[in-house]
Amino acid sequence: MTALLSVQDLSIGFGTGDPVVNDVSFDVEAGQTLALVGESGSGKTISCRAALRILPRAAQIRSGSITLNDAKGRDVLTEISERQMRDIRGNRISMIFQEPMRSLSPLHKIGNQVSEVLWLHRGASEAQARKEVLTQFERVGFPDPARAYDSYPFELSGGMRQRAMIAMAMVSKPELLIADEPTTALDVTTQAQVLGLIKELQKETGMALILVTHDLGVVANMAEQVVVMHKGRVMEAGPAGLILNNPAHPYTRQLFDAAPEIPDKDAVGIPMPDEDLILEMKNVCKTYTMRSGKGWKADKKIFACRGVDLKLARGKTLAVVGESGSGKTTAARIALGAELPDPGSEVLFRATDTDEPTMVHSMSRDERTAFQRKAQMVFQDPYSSLSPRMRIQDAMTEPLEIHGIGTRSDQRDKAADMLKRVGLNADMLKRYPHAFSGGQRQRLSIARAMMLDPALIVCDEPTSALDVSVQEQILQLLEQLQASLNLSYFFISHDLAVVARIADEVAVMRQGLVVEQAPPETLFYNPRHPYTKALIAAQPEPDINRPIDLKLVALGAGSPDSWADAFRFSDSMIPSLIELEPGHKVRCHV
Repeated sequence: MTALLSVQDLSIGFGTGDPVVNDVSFDVEAGQTLALVGESGSGKTISCRAALRILPRAAQIRSGSITLNDAKGRDVLTEISERQMRDIRGNRISMIFQEPMRSLSPLHKIGNQVSEVLWLHRGASEAQARKEVLTQFERVGFPDPARAYDSYPFELSGGMRQRAMIAMAMVSKPELLIADEPTTALDVTTQAQVLGLIKELQKETGMALILVTHDLGVVANMAEQVVVMHKGRVMEAGPAGLILNNPAHPYTRQLFDAAPEIPDKDAVGIPMPDEDLILEMKNVCKTYTMRSGKGWKADKKIFACRGVDLKLARGKTLAVVGESGSGKTTAARIALGAELPDPGSEVLFRATDTDEPTMVHSMSRDERTAFQRKAQMVFQDPYSSLSPRMRIQDAMTEPLEIHGIGTRSDQRDKAADMLKRVGLNADMLKRYPHAFSGGQRQRLSIARAMMLDPALIVCDEPTSALDVSVQEQILQLLEQLQASLNLSYFFISHDLAVVARIADEVAVMRQGLVVEQAPPETLFYNPRHPYTKALIAAQPEPDINRPIDLKLVALGAGSPDSWADAFRFSDSMIPSLIELEPGHKVRCHV
């Protein structure tokens, strides 16, 4: 059988340097899923970009061929004209990019950008395109497709933007879909639903899929064939069942060892102590008003946080999990004083165990300056959290300059020492951010947050964009820093395996509410709320014999109206958070 896409002896290099992709070969057949697995920098993405001829200007295909064989004929993609390639891109071959904010135009509405595919390649009218796009938006999990259609990219969360990218790639029903880390920015329930949607589309249209990922759980649920890459070469290739059950190459085994998993054991968690709290949130609410844009329609209220009560003990980690739009980041921004909560909300902070609690949103100018030294944030995207125009030394010393701490020499010494602490070299201070990998940039972000010797660090999805081996290094770094400096972490994540490892307490949020809260040992082995059960069921495992239960995911991740009577809530009727056992709280009707 002739392969739909055949890559043979592909080598790619930059300038006069050594090849970054060296003699790579793989085939993908119609209706088949091929997973390209490996660390950042292994050559996965650039090999796929070569198929669409969207390589950086400095890159050259030095040898090899890429051939597309479909109903429209046989095309050698490395030889055909640019005009012919334009007919193939987005039509016969589509690609989901990893970073949606960079891939979407900030000047055009989401709906228009997705509709463009149908206008160009299908000749659809504006009304036809809108209808198809809204249907696709609903299928990829937009709670309000019409609102998303008329929104600009900056008005959507990272997860929502990624859903828009997935809809854009799939709306034309291509013969081959190249998905570059398509679910990295998505919460696990949406990830499970999107993976199920891609499988469904494959059955309907016979679409082939090349899945670029570092998540072995996703590979186990999706792939028939696996190609493992490292430093531009293929280390191991073959059927997914064979490689996942019995990896032969040491590098493949190393990837499996680094993959985090929810521990498979029964235990009873110990509730987080509350005698020495560094942070306490009481009845925190945040309401946004969304203007309708139409004179005859009333403005819509959006409840980002509703009665959130959280406590973080000194030296401990409180993890907040939930889907995009559940209110996790809003709660974190309120905790840092970056967002003003509704009246009646209280956020209390104690810099040391001897200090009196301070109201974060009622601070004087001097108190706020002192608070900002003690509370820092590590952002989700290591690429955009560092200025591309500042050398690392300037980015590192900037917080010290703002707070007037030390001489220039002292600041440079502190920056060099902090780089060593996070596992980087002091000679990297003169470089710019573009010279670092994703994992190194995340280390730099952590080092910058540590420059002011904070007591509290808010970590907003700090490992979501990283491959498993780098993720393991970052988690080890955070654990070491916490142990040596008695740091407290407010840790936001959608990866339950990461949370199971690092958290002392877990709060599960849905639609602005904490629906369940407990130590990880209790929460993961005795979940009571349907949404928590869905989150756990949606966590992909690197075991081909344990696929995701999409029915259980859909049950818990669906509308609260579909839940059992004890757990249902609405804007006008919200049950209380009840303590069912010591340290285990569930939002339910008694």
